[in-house]
Parts: sequence; C-alpha cells; structure tokens
Amino acid sequence: MSIFDRYEFLVAERDRRDLALLRWALVIIFVWFGAMKFTAYEADAIAPLIGHSPIMGWLSIFGMRGQSYLIGVIELSTAFVLILGAFRPLFSALGALMSAGTYLITLTFFVTTPGVGEPTAGGFPALSAMPGQFILKDAVLLAASLVLLRASIRDRGALVPS
Repeated sequence: MSIFDRYEFLVAERDRRDLALLRWALVIIFVWFGAMKFTAYEADAIAPLIGHSPIMGWLSIFGMRGQSYLIGVIELSTAFVLILGAFRPLFSALGALMSAGTYLITLTFFVTTPGVGEPTAGGFPALSAMPGQFILKDAVLLAASLVLLRASIRDRGALVPS
C-alpha cells in the first residue's frame, strides 16, 4: 500500500480559510529570510549557528558564503512549494513538511549554540536576544507548519474501514 492509497492530500485551506494566514505568513518569512541568505550580513550572522550544529556543520565544506547560499536556495524553494500548495494538494503537504523540517532543525540550535542563555540574568532559562530569543520564535513557526501539514493530509484509514 502506497502513501497515496492510505492518505488523501488536501489544500489546507479547503475547509478552513483561516489557515491561509499561516501559509502566507510562512511564505513571507521564507522569501525574506531566503533572500537575506544571499547577503554577507546574513552569511556572517548564521555562521556560528551552523558551525556549532552537528546536523548542519557539514555545510562548512561550501565556505561561509556557500553554506548561506545553499540555505537560501532551500528557503526560497520552500516558499515556492508553499505557494504551489495553495493550489495543489500534494504541494500543500510537501511545503508544510519542508517548513516543519526547517524549524525542527533550527530549534536544535537551542542546545548546540553557545550564548543561548543570558549570563548577566543568571544564564538559562533567561535567554539572550541573539541567539536565544531569535531561535525561540521558531517554536511558533514549527507549530504553524505542523498545523498546515495536519490540515493537508487526511488519513483514509480513519474514514474507510479496511
């Protein structure tokens, strides 16, 4: 049995138009952040996050600018797939999955990046502005991605007995 037999893919906004707010907010974020990855400013800013990450550290083989460009391409691709997902059911699920994957990875920076806790406020759980609070916002973006993903996939097994 393939995934296409077990699950039905839907445009998330099909039954709930309010979910369009989540989709288009994610699109704006991915376009903006993705485009910024092509600037020296952003490449410098994300280098420490990537450098301390066991998941993303391998990107250093591309150099600081190269790793930033690659992430930018992935983020812009995610925005594009999210846009397609407003019109095509499979892309609705795929875009939400790509978005959720992004934020799952970035939330790991919480435990891998030095300076998340603010030492002058007693350390963790007091968060520094950068990187602590910057990373924390990804919890909401992950939740938005998961809500879209769940609304994009319906389990046919729950609807039709075997």
